[in-house]
Amino acid sequence: MTLRLLPPEKLPILGAFLRLRACALRCRGCLGALEDHSEAGLCGRCWSGLILLPEGRCIRCALSHGEDRECPEPVAWSRGDALFDYHGGRPAFGAMLMPGIKAGEWGWRAALLGRAAKMPLPDFAAEVDLITAVPAHPWRKWSRGFDLAEDLAKLSAKRLERPFVPMLRKSLRSPRQTGRPENQRRRLPQKTFALRDGAKVEGKIILLVDDVWTTGTTLLRCAQILTKAGAAEIRVLTLFRTL
Repeated sequence: MTLRLLPPEKLPILGAFLRLRACALRCRGCLGALEDHSEAGLCGRCWSGLILLPEGRCIRCALSHGEDRECPEPVAWSRGDALFDYHGGRPAFGAMLMPGIKAGEWGWRAALLGRAAKMPLPDFAAEVDLITAVPAHPWRKWSRGFDLAEDLAKLSAKRLERPFVPMLRKSLRSPRQTGRPENQRRRLPQKTFALRDGAKVEGKIILLVDDVWTTGTTLLRCAQILTKAGAAEIRVLTLFRTL
């Protein structure tokens, strides 16, 4: 067998091709090299940014504000927690990942849910009667093809062997919370959400699930509606919590 080498005039072309290929296989998060622990175009170092919340956090607002202080944000639930720190990692992984997922990044969604499925759920989640999700805007759910909060709620329902029941709907005219200043987030109108026709919540302990917990105003509005409809207790679980 004769080994044929490229002529010298072809070597610059080969080198340019290899450099281009190496650039194309960079992490979409930090632009570092992809390696064995890479997934969905993100390197293992970026994925290591899925950091747990610190110990000693409040059992209602999931913030570390000390036992002698009240929650800095209004809460309408008895227990609340999240799986990951939104600003954990370098770069801040949740802050990098979630805008892409909300823009319809299916690969990141699948990889994130796969990791969430391996995380232990808070003990209080096992005591609920049913699980529901903060609803996405109908148009945005249709355009991206999924609702991450609903995906997490269904995943949690399967793990806890509890029913998932869509109980809330979101107004077509509702403002988008993503990217809005904090003072505008807190002024989210109550009419943004409403109870679905036929939803039965009387006397139920409900686990309310969302993707990102920032000011908690969205969760607050949904919890108030469920409580007003007769729910016995509301508990909250989200993928990310901003600290």
